[in-house]
Amino acid sequence: MARDLVQIVSSHTQPPSEDAEVARSIAEIALENRNAPHRLLDIVLKIQDRYGFISDEAILAVARVLGMRSVEVEDMVSFYSFLNRRPKGRCGIRLSRTPISLMKGALEVAEAFVKATGVSFGGDSPDGKFTLEWCSDIGVADQEPAALINGAVYTRLTPGRVPVILAALQKGPPFATSSDSKQDTRPEAEVKSNILQRGPVLLRQDAIVGEGIRAALRLTPDAVIQEIEKARLRGRGGAGFLTALKWKFCREAIGEQRYVVCNADEGEPGTFKDRVLLTEYSDLVFDGMTVAAYALGAGQGLLYLRGEYTYLWRPLQDVLKHRRERGLLGADICGRAGFDFDIRIQLGAGAYVCGEETALLESAEGKRGVPRERPPFPTERGYLGQPTVVNNVETLACAARIMEYGAGWFAGHGTPESTGTKLLSISGDCTHPGVYEVPMGISIREILEMVSVHDAQFVQVGGPSGQALAAKDYGRRIAFGDLPTCGTVMIFGPDRDVIETALQFTEFFVDESCGWCVPCRVGTTLLKKELEKILANRATPKDIVALDALANTVMRMSRCGLGQTAANPILTTMQNFPHVYQARVQKENLIDLLRLQGRQHMPGKAKP
Repeated sequence: MARDLVQIVSSHTQPPSEDAEVARSIAEIALENRNAPHRLLDIVLKIQDRYGFISDEAILAVARVLGMRSVEVEDMVSFYSFLNRRPKGRCGIRLSRTPISLMKGALEVAEAFVKATGVSFGGDSPDGKFTLEWCSDIGVADQEPAALINGAVYTRLTPGRVPVILAALQKGPPFATSSDSKQDTRPEAEVKSNILQRGPVLLRQDAIVGEGIRAALRLTPDAVIQEIEKARLRGRGGAGFLTALKWKFCREAIGEQRYVVCNADEGEPGTFKDRVLLTEYSDLVFDGMTVAAYALGAGQGLLYLRGEYTYLWRPLQDVLKHRRERGLLGADICGRAGFDFDIRIQLGAGAYVCGEETALLESAEGKRGVPRERPPFPTERGYLGQPTVVNNVETLACAARIMEYGAGWFAGHGTPESTGTKLLSISGDCTHPGVYEVPMGISIREILEMVSVHDAQFVQVGGPSGQALAAKDYGRRIAFGDLPTCGTVMIFGPDRDVIETALQFTEFFVDESCGWCVPCRVGTTLLKKELEKILANRATPKDIVALDALANTVMRMSRCGLGQTAANPILTTMQNFPHVYQARVQKENLIDLLRLQGRQHMPGKAKP
């Protein structure tokens, strides 16, 4: 159909109109993506790269070419925060707004941008040069304040640097956001890896590319899964599901083909360790995907890369190209006849909920990133309805190391129940934020000593969806039986406002809710309003009890992991800092009142 549209447009004897040129371009873009509806996200991203936004005419043209209804295209486009339905400034500036960026001076940087451009946040400059917007965490909590400017990342911003950056942007064309563009190399756009502690498993520097694959090929696929089982590897995304069991379910499922999907949608605020693996150890991650493919009998892999990491797209494509040239991807991998496997990178477009594996699969199929009902689980019916394994970046890197060095070696690190090491993204009130590889089972107290912090008021483990720990809990350990985590550790010093931080996290969940279920869509908004009431010193003890009840309802009744954990900032701070809440309300004994309610504050489940 795309060819037909091109031929129709080309047959015009008069010079083609602007609409005809757009139609021709869209038809070509669709053809590059095989006219496949499940590649809709790739198609609209490319259209936006070319035209700056996705017009009504573009939506109609895409629908016609793909044989879809225009409302289906519109529905998908409206879901993602990085897709524009209207023209915006030539330089799109998205400044990160998180508790960490705010503590590092993001508001002062924002004021400098407003002053220098004459544009308020959420607006465009009259000359069409600039658009200013807030956005969620962009994966550089160790280098805040930070901003995305047309896909390039600017870190460690200060008000004084803003005029210099804007002047440089106006001298030449802005950075291209297209996945076809090269990564910008100017100092302002560099993202440091900040590996501050290497460990014996993942961040070692003596490994050989492809060795894990070659080791796997010396075994049968079933034996590979058994090796992963002996290592007792559990998912590093936070849920901790046994990796071998997931692989076994997928291998045994009935389907025409199988898929390996790497979840690189690292959207949990404060998390950036996957960014470092993809930058410094991408071959290790691709080795892990290839090992999984051999074990499952999969022929195709997909790396879902969050839109905030678009600048990594080209370097990762270069790595994939090099691997194909070396026989580590493609046909007959490592000389094994019939072992054919390749990897495609799917860019996201700004949606935190896509970190949930079924929402990720919906997005990868060109739809809204809304979580699916389960069962069936992805191992039975995943990408394009076929058996699929979804593992996160760190899990796949661990799988490659297990094959390279052996299950016993891997299990020799950490604890019997939580084997191996864990990558931690540490940020906040500490002198040396960055990535640390630590043994599983390390305590929060040991982590604080490691980064030389001695006055932490509280530590947020696992991002907003995790837990706020008080000093009494610093003996707790990073382990699946105690504190399972995606690897986020945010440190808050004695001068930070506990409730204000809880509000900032709650605002994040309000913005990122997919809106599918009422408990999450409405509940998070009500939670935000109640926290604002407390901070304004207008709450009574009964309001606090009502907030507690509402938070538990949101946790228990929400459909997916986002809603089930959205109340955690409130529930865990109420549990560990009741005196802080009591200080904000009328002089009644809130602690006794809560105790009379008999409530147990149980944090929600970790996001898969």
